[in-house]
Amino acid sequence: MKIRPAITTISLCLVALLLCSIVVDLSAAEQPALIPQPEKIQTTPGQFLIQPQTKILLFPANDQTRDLADYFVETVSPAMGFVLTVAPFAEETELENCIIFKINPNLNLSDQGYQLNIIPKKITLEATSSTGLFYGVQTLRQLLPASVESDVPVAGEKWSLPCLKITDQPRFTWRGVMLDESRHFFGKRTVKKILERMALHKMNRFHWHLTDEPAWRIEIKQYPLLTEIGSKGSWSNPADPPKFYTQADIKEIVTFAARRHIIVIPEIDMPGHATAANRAYPEHSGGGSEKLPDFTFNPGREQTYQYLENILDETAKLFPGPWIHFGGDEVHFGNEQWKTNPDVIKKLKLEGLATILDMEHYFNRRMAATIQKLGKTTIGWDEITDTGIPPQQAIIMWWRHDKPQQLKKALQNGFQVILCPRIPCYFDFVQHNSHQHGRRWQGKFCPLELTYAYPDPLDKFPPEQRPLIIGIQANVWTERIHNDSRLDFMIYPRLSAIAEACWSKPEQKDFNDFRTRLPKMLNRHRILGDYYFDPFNPEQSPEPAGPQRKN
Repeated sequence: MKIRPAITTISLCLVALLLCSIVVDLSAAEQPALIPQPEKIQTTPGQFLIQPQTKILLFPANDQTRDLADYFVETVSPAMGFVLTVAPFAEETELENCIIFKINPNLNLSDQGYQLNIIPKKITLEATSSTGLFYGVQTLRQLLPASVESDVPVAGEKWSLPCLKITDQPRFTWRGVMLDESRHFFGKRTVKKILERMALHKMNRFHWHLTDEPAWRIEIKQYPLLTEIGSKGSWSNPADPPKFYTQADIKEIVTFAARRHIIVIPEIDMPGHATAANRAYPEHSGGGSEKLPDFTFNPGREQTYQYLENILDETAKLFPGPWIHFGGDEVHFGNEQWKTNPDVIKKLKLEGLATILDMEHYFNRRMAATIQKLGKTTIGWDEITDTGIPPQQAIIMWWRHDKPQQLKKALQNGFQVILCPRIPCYFDFVQHNSHQHGRRWQGKFCPLELTYAYPDPLDKFPPEQRPLIIGIQANVWTERIHNDSRLDFMIYPRLSAIAEACWSKPEQKDFNDFRTRLPKMLNRHRILGDYYFDPFNPEQSPEPAGPQRKN
């Protein structure tokens, strides 16, 4: 009889241990479906419930934290049907049923990192900067039910978040998306939508390709014909009416992006891809080729350099970020007439240059110096690696996946590099073998898993070169994309894949695990009204047709 309590005690201990192991197993199995995957995440029992009386407390209560709290409230209030109160944090405050936004410079994190601690009575979000807090807010957003993305109140929903601890910071500082609006113009509403989806995924660089052969899309007040004439047409229809962004539009979009901690980088393409500009001001044309007439600016005329410097000066004033992209690619497609152009021949002799390739390199060095005088850093496509621009003056975007030697050369020469090779980072390439309306390269394309896996492993580069790789970028060229549904279809869900490739460390990346998290993000896209490709049910998301080109 006396041994029964002992047996009972032992049994109870075993049961308790078993229950603990079950809790741990459930906790591990119920990892939140976050994209990108955080650096460290530990789940604990319980939930925090956001209610009308929940307060957001700010420490310190300044313009940055207040704007961040307002952004969060504006994002979640339409679905919740109530507006959370925002107030300064005070030591004597009763710290229950509250969300604390705290800037803590003593955290051992990068300026884009954050810590999130959720317990049943309190959420504490800390970061060393407002940027880190913003990324933590996106994690809070993703931890809430997907219905929080609704723009009307959702009846009966419980706005609960799982209890957990997250420590998180990005792998790369540059996490970019490029949109080409020369080929087809999309407008402010679409650009803002892309910026908001980038923010949801913690992406932070929007590269805006505003000029090229079909049309010129940025207002330059000193040269009004650039938009009066140069903005006419598109890749699919040269007769399309003028479409461009006024300087007021651009300021509005730059401000919208900045609130989401996204820097906008303009691209003014030169010396090639200048056809639209040359329609407006033919005196600055350097000619072209039979297939690409008026493809280049004239590198032999001093007036052309002054013209471009004036354009860059206006551009620099519109975009407060530290970079201007000047293209510099594919000049050989249409510089045949440089060989016989009297201005170019004279300039070659004057500068002691031997070939038109030397002329191209001279042009690029000069324009990079102009950009530097404007207080900006030049970004160019990987062709500019060979121009003699000092590595401290420029960042290289490596895009030619079939020329790995160009990437190797850029790193060896000490350039910072952004990785955006056609395969797997060009989102105008098809993403599924059944798709017909998009590009392929010798049969290859950009499926979700290939984009996700990039760029690892990086151990093929010497250790001293790896820090020069500052990030990854998705490039959305729009020859085959002409409307919003097709644009959405080509971007989502590959944006999720490249976001995790940019943010998460290699040891956190697992494509099979990513696939288990992706359906919840797809559900958010559905609620947000995005037309995405569903890789789990391809037949449920038919491919929109591409544009038909008119002569």
